[in-house]
Amino acid sequence: MHRVVISGTGLFTPPNVVSNQELVTAFNGYAQRFNQQHAAEITAGTLAAQAESSVEFIEKASGIKQRYLMNKSGVLDIDRMRPYLPQRGNDELSIQAEMAVFAARQALESAGKSAADIDMVVVACSNAQRPYPAIAIEVQQALGIQGFAFDMNVACSSATFGIQTAANAIASGGARAVLVVSPEICSAHLNFRDRDSHFIFGDAASAIVLERAESATAAQRFEVVGCHLATAFSNAIRNNFGFLNVCDESGIGQPDKLFVQQGRKVFKEVCPMVGEHILTHLSRLNITPNDVKRFWLHQANLAMNHLIARRVLGRDASEIEAPVILDRYANTSSAGSIIAFHLYREDLQSGDIGVVSSFGAGYSIGSVVLRTL
Repeated sequence: MHRVVISGTGLFTPPNVVSNQELVTAFNGYAQRFNQQHAAEITAGTLAAQAESSVEFIEKASGIKQRYLMNKSGVLDIDRMRPYLPQRGNDELSIQAEMAVFAARQALESAGKSAADIDMVVVACSNAQRPYPAIAIEVQQALGIQGFAFDMNVACSSATFGIQTAANAIASGGARAVLVVSPEICSAHLNFRDRDSHFIFGDAASAIVLERAESATAAQRFEVVGCHLATAFSNAIRNNFGFLNVCDESGIGQPDKLFVQQGRKVFKEVCPMVGEHILTHLSRLNITPNDVKRFWLHQANLAMNHLIARRVLGRDASEIEAPVILDRYANTSSAGSIIAFHLYREDLQSGDIGVVSSFGAGYSIGSVVLRTL
């Protein structure tokens, strides 16, 4: 069995910054027009009026201050309120593959690796733009990687599940090095006409290179000490979009074909599950919570992260112990915890312990314990 390390990371950040105020202006314009158009039904009590959003509401509810989107104009157009991403030809690089390749090249460079060193590519994200051919195989071809590739979806936990899959392949000798990429275009499945969620998501792509410890040459390497995964079925976060939609026309265009969640229920159920999951994982590895220097948590909601860290540590975590990228990137689904890891790891010293943790729809929870070499 081979020891496994993370030797490189990469990040693709879209070019369009969208502030809370811009989203609020667009949403309120839509809400005001809706209320005017349906004034009679609203007055009669047969239709609920659309409540307006606000910057203060968004920041209090989530901790988000801005996000990066692949397309800005379509989202802010109250006649559209969804990104405009033109379909590309079959012989062109797909938009998700393009994002993934950018992040992957950065990760390979930071690991000091080339395409020839990689045996396996995993695209692990919450939404793929097509079922086949796999986005991962497209990325593999674009980078000139041999071996094999496949897509996997465990919603917001896709990256941590991908890390365990990669670590197992390397440890068993099935691969020398693995590239795990999470290209997330979350704006495409977000209902920008829903006041409770129109601000939640942003777009981004993260990438990780994992390899055998003996072959790693990067200046900073993180040994994968252990992975712990769990799932429990819940409808509290759901998206009913899929290929069977065309078999029942009555569902086309309905809100459930986009992201829907019961926010309070998710908060109440997921936080204790994640806290206990991390504590159990650390205990199995004979590591105490206070031994952990850094928690790279899934970036979904600031209050959730504060509560989870408090459950694990028995106290509030400092900004250094549990860094936040949510305020800038919003919820980027599976990429979030990896973005935090990518941006907040260079200060760690040899022997320092860190935990990458994800949680989301499914429910799915993943934790990866790392030791700085």
